Amino acid sequence: MTTVYAALRDRLLRAEGEEEWTTTSHLEGHELECLAASPDAPERVFVGTFESGLHRSTDGGDSFESLETEFVPERESGYGGAENLESDAVTAVTISPHDPDVVYVGTEPSRIYRSSDGGESWEHLEGLTDLPSAEGWFFPPRPHTHHVRWLEVDPFDPDRLYVGIEAGAFVLSTDGGERWQERPEGSRRDNHSMAIHPDREGLVYSAAGDGFAVSADGGESWDHPQEGLEHRYCWSVVPDPGDPDAVLVSSASGAGSAHTASSAESYVYRKPGGEPWERLEGTGLPTGEGVVRAEFATGSDPGVVYAVNNRGPFRTADFGDSWERLEVAWPEGLEAQAPRGLAVLEA
Repeated sequence: MTTVYAALRDRLLRAEGEEEWTTTSHLEGHELECLAASPDAPERVFVGTFESGLHRSTDGGDSFESLETEFVPERESGYGGAENLESDAVTAVTISPHDPDVVYVGTEPSRIYRSSDGGESWEHLEGLTDLPSAEGWFFPPRPHTHHVRWLEVDPFDPDRLYVGIEAGAFVLSTDGGERWQERPEGSRRDNHSMAIHPDREGLVYSAAGDGFAVSADGGESWDHPQEGLEHRYCWSVVPDPGDPDAVLVSSASGAGSAHTASSAESYVYRKPGGEPWERLEGTGLPTGEGVVRAEFATGSDPGVVYAVNNRGPFRTADFGDSWERLEVAWPEGLEAQAPRGLAVLEA
């Protein structure tokens, strides 16, 4: 049995099955921003929303509850505003691969919180906006603010945390968020997503609005292999579960052609090892005009990747050579939405 969670802008779709799929819809009417689920605790699913905080399921997605957690931090330098600034906007969430009870959440404005009990209680990890560059962080559609777009825990070190600020910095912690390091050599400024392969220590991929980047030393320094990558507003990135050196990325020429269906023109590229990027076309996965940027999630087997865009969910078993659309109900109106997250649990 495979369970696919797809976070769309105004609802969460849960699809269960293999050949035949049962689809249910949850959190309708909320503004979804992010999604996380772990095979180590499949009954728990976390969904971040822009206007109503964090929601959690403890029954495998059958129902969701608002955690009623008001992330109200003390005022920090680098961000003006009220002395206590309440944030209902949860923009990033991730579950530690070392312990499914350890959950990290990022908000707008940029703060990070950690739970060690599966979301029952939260600790604010202070100091993020004390970094020197924080005064220059801004999100162009709302330039008065910024947010945590991505969080990733290193599978080799539970205290090593990777953070993407939209927009302004890549931030690294090596002690579980006690201290922060910003903008290491070559890092991107507009990191949208990151991925780490569990078979290659130190290898980190980043898909950013200012291009693709890869680190071989746990984020301490970065390279930019761009040959063949014609569209460099990158959104989602995923390595082949069976080959750490092979990677897929979704990209467009800019934000308008990535996220807005009426002006969309997005593509998927594959980089096999040390070879240049190749654009995947005619493989069964819709790309090009009218298609928003895809979100990716890996399966457990080599070559298996799931993708979702405004045309529906898809799966490849040969790392992009061919894709098939999952026979999942796709309600009217979703063709106009850009997905906000994808998670796959394979029993």
